[in-house]
Amino acid sequence: MTVINKEINVISIRVTSVSTSSVVMVGDTEVIKCSSISDTPPESLIITPAAPVPAR
Repeated sequence: MTVINKEINVISIRVTSVSTSSVVMVGDTEVIKCSSISDTPPESLIITPAAPVPAR
């Protein structure tokens, strides 16, 4: 396989929504680092034990 990368010029990117796991890549990507941002105050989080999923 032969890949020829040409010049890319990105002026702006507008993200209107994201899923649980999202990645936006522009151009060649050699390293991806994970990060997380949440705008929910910690006191509003409700953490419950995981419920078992019934087998089909």
